[in-house]
Amino acid sequence: MPSSSFIGVLGYLEIFLCVAALAILIGKKQWRDYWGLGALLVVRAASNSLLMAVEQFSGRGIERHIAYHIYFYVYWIGFAVESILALLIVYGVFKLAMAPLKGLQTLGMLVFKWAAGISVAVALGSAFSPGLKGTGLLVNAISQLQRTQSILTLCLLLFVTFAIRPMGLSYSSRIFGVSLGLGIMSTNDLVQSAWLVFNPTMASTYDVVNGVVICVILVTWTAYFALPEPKRRIIVLPTTSPFLRWNQISQALGDSPGFVAVGGVPPELFAPAELEVMRRASVKMVTPFPSQSETRATFSRAV
Repeated sequence: MPSSSFIGVLGYLEIFLCVAALAILIGKKQWRDYWGLGALLVVRAASNSLLMAVEQFSGRGIERHIAYHIYFYVYWIGFAVESILALLIVYGVFKLAMAPLKGLQTLGMLVFKWAAGISVAVALGSAFSPGLKGTGLLVNAISQLQRTQSILTLCLLLFVTFAIRPMGLSYSSRIFGVSLGLGIMSTNDLVQSAWLVFNPTMASTYDVVNGVVICVILVTWTAYFALPEPKRRIIVLPTTSPFLRWNQISQALGDSPGFVAVGGVPPELFAPAELEVMRRASVKMVTPFPSQSETRATFSRAV
C-alpha cells in the first residue's frame, strides 16, 4: 500500500502546478479565451490547499469530527464546481474551434446548450433514488453530474480531433491542448468511479494513480500555454464541402429581419404622400451593381 507521505507530495506538487499553469495563462494574456480553465485551476488549488490544511490540523487544532465534516463538504462542493467549470471549458473550446464558421458556431453552441442542459437535468434527476437523503443524495447528485460532464468532454475531444485540420488548427494549438487535458481528466474520473465500485479496498492505490494523472495533465496545460502557438491557417473549403454548405444554411436560418428607423419617429405619424416621397428618394440613392458590359467598358478605358 502506498505511503501517505508520497500522496502528500503529489498533493503539494499539484497545487504548485496549478499556480504555475495559472500564472503562465495570465502572463500570456489568454484569460479572456480560457477563463473557464483559469477558474478551474483556482478552484482546484484552493480546495486542495484547504483539504491539506484540514488534514494537518485534524486532532491538533480542529476536533476530528468537525474536521471530517469540513473535509467532506469542501471536497464534494469543490468537485461539483469543477464539473460545472469543465462544462464551461468545453463550451468555450467549441466556440473557439468553430470561430471561422460563424453559422456552424452559432448552431453548434445552441445544440450544445440544449444537450448539456438536458443531460444535467437527467443526471440530477436520476440521483433521487429511494432511501437516499442528506449527504447521500448530495454525493449521488454530484457523481452523476461528473459522469455527464465527462461524457460530454470526451465527445468534444472526439470532435476536435477529427475537425482540427478543417478548422485550420494543428495538434500544437492550445485549443487541442486544453481538449486533450480535459479528455484525459474525464477518462481518469470515469475509470476511478468504476475502480472504486469493484475495488473499494484499493482506494489509496488509486489516489496515487489519480495524483500522477492530474500532475501530467497540469504539466501538459503548462507546456501548451508556455510554448508559442502556431498561427491558425486560413480555411480554404471546396464548394462541395459539407462544412461550407451547413455553415451557409446555418447563417441563412439565423438571419434576423431588417429594421427601418425614420429619425426616431414612427411611420404612422407621416402622411402617405410623405412616405412615398421618402421611398422614391431612397430608391434613387441606391447605387446599381454594374453590368458585365459596363465592367468591360470601364476595364477597356483603363487599359
